[in-house]
Amino acid sequence: MTASSKKTLNVTWLGEQRYLGVSASGHQLLIDNSATKVGVSPMEALLGALATCTAYDVVEVMKKRRTPLASYRIEVEGTRADTDPKRYTHITVRHIAGGQGVTAEALERAAHLSHEKYCSVAGSLNSEITVETQLEGPAQEAVRPV
Repeated sequence: MTASSKKTLNVTWLGEQRYLGVSASGHQLLIDNSATKVGVSPMEALLGALATCTAYDVVEVMKKRRTPLASYRIEVEGTRADTDPKRYTHITVRHIAGGQGVTAEALERAAHLSHEKYCSVAGSLNSEITVETQLEGPAQEAVRPV
């Protein structure tokens, strides 16, 4: 595993259901599931991660194909299960783009390449991920796989 393949985010509880994530590079992400929200919920953040990951790829693919986008946005919608853990059961990613020479076919190809090959968030959502829990503090226990 290379240093660039490992990512970290330190998350600190701010009270209520509000959390501040800080990346190794010092960038911040506010996650909020409080009654009075000032940030996105964890599940909204997941949708945002998918949307921005694929957007990055689509913009790059279109630029490499010499049809750079003049405008671009993604609308992402997730349907959640009714029972816990209320995971997403279906996600729709709608790419809306324009620019000189941009065709529906070229945009579809770029989106397909992103979702099927390049986007690490999409790849993570489509795979089994091993999550390991480690505890530190007064209630220390052995490492338990989840």
